[in-house]
Amino acid sequence: MMKRIALCFAVFIKLCNCDLTEKPEWLKSCQFKDPDFTKCSTIGVQALFDNLVKGLEGIEGLQSIDPMRIDRVGILQGEGPVSVNASISKVKITGISKVKVIENQVSSKDYSWITIVKLPKMRLEGNYHMMGRILVIPLNGRGKCWFEPSNMDIKFYTKTRLYAKNDHTFYNVTGCRVHFNMEGLKLRMDNLFEGVKVLEDSTNLYLNENWRPVSEALKPIISKNIEEILLGIMSKIFHQIPGDFFISDLPKPNELKQAN
Repeated sequence: MMKRIALCFAVFIKLCNCDLTEKPEWLKSCQFKDPDFTKCSTIGVQALFDNLVKGLEGIEGLQSIDPMRIDRVGILQGEGPVSVNASISKVKITGISKVKVIENQVSSKDYSWITIVKLPKMRLEGNYHMMGRILVIPLNGRGKCWFEPSNMDIKFYTKTRLYAKNDHTFYNVTGCRVHFNMEGLKLRMDNLFEGVKVLEDSTNLYLNENWRPVSEALKPIISKNIEEILLGIMSKIFHQIPGDFFISDLPKPNELKQAN
């Protein structure tokens, strides 16, 4: 998956000439030399999230992130407390509009970011197909499902590389790691065990009553999918919006090597 995203991004750089040529009014420029740089950057990232919800005008191939629609999310885990081969299709994610950016740190050395956000509630729903087990529960079925994590504290670690294009300095987002915790999780999977209602209801009850070990067991899978989704979104955004719109004292284009 990561290789496919990188390849698509490389093709996108060469084919798309759809950069924003004027800084949007909502985008606040910051400077590393400002003693309140982190505060300024945090405000800027909050504004970016707020406008992503509306849909960024002039950004090619990017729709509103609330609701966010994804064709398919794959889940494959073969070790530990989770052993599943599953997928969720026609995915709809809501709640991202309520995200609160707590802090955004940007390194003036390698231009990487550490972003801390709070998400009060999110809902993911779609059509699932699953075989395997979570904790001690065997799971086998296909049908409608939804998951509702609440009060998520999320930390993003984003790696970037600067490049010059069209007389501006841009970010190439090369990697993203996610760590998160949540204070609650509700879920429902219909049509488990070929629709045997008693087993279906008891299994969903067990998973909800034991949401904490369930969420811990699912963390590696959830993190991986969040990372891949974020990498795709950020690649589109930061290839089209110059990085020097966000931080005006980034190295100038004539100080950088041109992108391959």
